[in-house]
Amino acid sequence: MSKDLSRLLSRVLRHEPEFIGIDLDPAGWVRIDKLLSQVKKSGFTADRELLDAVVANNDKKRFTISEDGQRIRAAQGHSVEVDLGLLPSVPPALLFHGTATANLDSIFEKGLIPGSRRHVHLSKDETTALKVGQRHGKALVLKVNAGRAHADGIAFFVADNGVWLTEALPATYLSF
Repeated sequence: MSKDLSRLLSRVLRHEPEFIGIDLDPAGWVRIDKLLSQVKKSGFTADRELLDAVVANNDKKRFTISEDGQRIRAAQGHSVEVDLGLLPSVPPALLFHGTATANLDSIFEKGLIPGSRRHVHLSKDETTALKVGQRHGKALVLKVNAGRAHADGIAFFVADNGVWLTEALPATYLSF
């Protein structure tokens, strides 16, 4: 049940709010009472207790509840237009990107690009990056020279869940 709700939240808060008839505000927030009402009208089972459990127990911390407890949004991973209000941050010298081996030629030709999403996602550790890459096929982890990229003027941001984001990253900053 909570896995179903987590998948639904990912879908509507990151990619397709219209699937259940909600609108995200410009920063990606939606009122929780409106979300739960629309979830139920769409034939799914959810209440505030289950929602809070999904948010608290999500291993990737994909969702953020506002300080006042009235709104929710996806922390990152959007394909819809939102402005998370993240300020540029100084990244660690080294970050990691998990991907499938089938993507390597494209990555080393075009660099890391967000594709259908708003940002490229980077991890602080190799283990997390490997898990991300495994979702897409035979995985490998690329090292990202984030310190040099930042020094060269590329902006980095940290999402609410600790995922590092950038708009795109040329291949010159990547290695195995």
